[in-house]
Amino acid sequence: MPATYCEVALPVPLRSLFSYAIPDRLAGLIFAGSRVLVPFRNRAMTGVVVEASSRRPDPERVKNIKEIVEVLDPIPALTPKLIELGRWVGGYYVAPPGEVFRAMLPPQIDLRHEREFLLTGAGRARRCELDAAGNRSEAEVAELALLSLMHIEDRPVRADRLRKLPGGEAAAERLLRRRQIEAREVTLHRRARVQNIVAWNSNVDAGSLGEKEARIYHVLAEERGPLPLPVLAKLSKVSRPLIERLIRQEKLKSWEEPLAAEDDLFEVDYTPPSNILNADQERALGEIRGWLDAGAFTVGLLYGVTGSGKTEVYLGAVEAALARNKTALILVPEIALTLWVGRLCRARLGAGVAVLHSALAEVERAREWWRVRRGEARVVVGTRSAVFAPVENLGLVVVDEEQEASYKQEETPRYHGRDVAIVRAKLEGAVALLGSATPSLESFHNARSGKYHLLQLESRVENRPLAPVEIVDLREDFRTTHRVGPLSSKLGEAIAACLEQGTQSLILINRRGYSWFVICRSCGAGIQCENCSISLTYHKQRDRLECHYCGFSRRVPKTCPKCRSEHVYFFGAGAEQLEEKLREKFSGARIARLDRDAVRTKRAYQQVLGDFASGKLDILVGTQMVAKGHDFQRVTLVGVVSADSQLSLPDFRAAERTFQLLTQVAGRAGRGALPGEVLVETYYPEHYAIQLAARQDYLAFFERELQFRRLLHYPPFTALASVLVRDTKIENAIRWSRQISAFLAPQESRGIKVLGPAAAPLARLKREYRFQFLLKASKRAHLTRVLPELLAFSAEKEIPEKAVLVDVDPLSLF
Repeated sequence: MPATYCEVALPVPLRSLFSYAIPDRLAGLIFAGSRVLVPFRNRAMTGVVVEASSRRPDPERVKNIKEIVEVLDPIPALTPKLIELGRWVGGYYVAPPGEVFRAMLPPQIDLRHEREFLLTGAGRARRCELDAAGNRSEAEVAELALLSLMHIEDRPVRADRLRKLPGGEAAAERLLRRRQIEAREVTLHRRARVQNIVAWNSNVDAGSLGEKEARIYHVLAEERGPLPLPVLAKLSKVSRPLIERLIRQEKLKSWEEPLAAEDDLFEVDYTPPSNILNADQERALGEIRGWLDAGAFTVGLLYGVTGSGKTEVYLGAVEAALARNKTALILVPEIALTLWVGRLCRARLGAGVAVLHSALAEVERAREWWRVRRGEARVVVGTRSAVFAPVENLGLVVVDEEQEASYKQEETPRYHGRDVAIVRAKLEGAVALLGSATPSLESFHNARSGKYHLLQLESRVENRPLAPVEIVDLREDFRTTHRVGPLSSKLGEAIAACLEQGTQSLILINRRGYSWFVICRSCGAGIQCENCSISLTYHKQRDRLECHYCGFSRRVPKTCPKCRSEHVYFFGAGAEQLEEKLREKFSGARIARLDRDAVRTKRAYQQVLGDFASGKLDILVGTQMVAKGHDFQRVTLVGVVSADSQLSLPDFRAAERTFQLLTQVAGRAGRGALPGEVLVETYYPEHYAIQLAARQDYLAFFERELQFRRLLHYPPFTALASVLVRDTKIENAIRWSRQISAFLAPQESRGIKVLGPAAAPLARLKREYRFQFLLKASKRAHLTRVLPELLAFSAEKEIPEKAVLVDVDPLSLF
């Protein structure tokens, strides 16, 4: 019997599903996982069906059941396993179901939502009144123009047309308040974008062609075959009107096709490196093949020094999964790495590889997502959100650089991609393979305790030595040179030597912008964001001060806003300043920068990384996106500027992050036949994280850091949750914090340690005042119990849902 009712998750911050009736015309077309268009309040929304049944919902809970308007796809977008995974994510991370399933769905490119206005009876009367009036104000003229337009057309007017009327948008708002017009949301289908494809007409004699026609014939008939019209014009070096004239003369054939992505020029003629596996790699791969043969859920941690060939093990494991008629999912922490790993996979495994990440245009991302859903791609490479890729018959999930904080989503739903990947593997009976040279303490502790299987790669490929690391004490450098800047004398000399030898240098500075902040030397005041309690970062190229949290920006003041002094000072060096200093010092060198300010698109990433890999660049400056995963064969020098910048942060993971970043970036040196060296600049050379990173001794760092975590009751020995209370009015945030504090006080006797409330390290963010609780529990079940109770208490006290933000297993306490 076909389902007649269903529960739908809608992308709203409410912790409930919504019941809808399935009309007869859609009977048999709607299943769990289907995307549907439904009425919600005064607009249409896209949701996903979580459950469909023939049982009517409880009339006490749902009184007026509306019908589904439309089913959007011929097959359900989400598989049953993904629906189950979404329910787990919502429960574990205490997230609204609609927000969870929105994160799992592809970009919505087939629909657009618009606002339109309708004339009411009061509006018709107002039009007549204004039409009869003699002297009209400017506002009344605008209102009359809008009312007359709606009267003449006698149909709803779209909001975008109001912009063409002088004062139209303001007039519409006034008329809405007086109920002289009505507004409603409508949902429209977008037309699919198409392109003209051109081919040579084989019936045309090619013997008597002019010069330009001959070029077109050569491209279409001899070299490439049918092409999009703009591509043909470019390749044959002729004008568009000439091609259109030849189409009218029927010398060329033309038809329309859906717009497709351009060929990826960076994957043309690419040959992957052919590495012969060493004994450690063969041993690890043999274990993984055994897990795949067993067909049972298994978690393995592949721990190997930098340059030990973990990527080759991943690719071998993917090939083994495909050979067993399974699919595979590879997660990487940075967009830049998806380009590299995706290219490797396509060269090795063929066209059945899809790449998913946020730098893709929405149309391209949606197309790749649906390729996966239809089974056209059996391997998926992507960043955090690719954990929800709709692959079926999953056999292997790889999480490369599993320790990276970028796997943690900082917006609702606040899931951790690595942990969700493990749960997904468990639901599908697949193998989860985590890999890193510097595993998180939690993962390595799980491997040591037997919860995960530990696989080790103890030496580099071809037994290449690890690059020696030298610590540069910036205090001594200042005593010698009496200069302060991002480039020490030792690092400058090492770069000069590389340029002389014709090798490459990679310089890491984990700060964006030109200067960290701006301060007045007269009164000491810093220039802060208007919305956040954080200093603005100076970006010289744009000549703006910017907030990296909320996006606020302003011009650089010529005088101090507080005391009007002209002595405004720019403090601290970022990647932009370091690039400038390098260009000044090494004017003949070919230098590029890789950070979120310098590269914003997939093509820009590919251009910079491709140029550096092929030797077209001498020096690459970058933030942490250059620190991991890349395999640059000609890099012999790695320099780390401001290595200790994270150690001063009020976060129990600060030492771990510093150690991981330094060890990872050190591993970029000496990966080819040439030996490498690493220089680490710091004002705190005695710190154990820097000393052990210089020795690249992960096991010693693990043992020492584990002692601190055990003594202070932090993960992996406790379960952790952060609760933020926030509001634009500080009085509300304080009042609600006190209420929640009263609720949490009795929990101390029920296995939960409560720290707070206290002002968050970022006490104000995006105009909201923030107070923080930190909950520690020796058993995760205690947190699982108390967090839903806390949210129910907040609802009972009428604390807005958006005011209480719960982060389970937080990676940052900011």
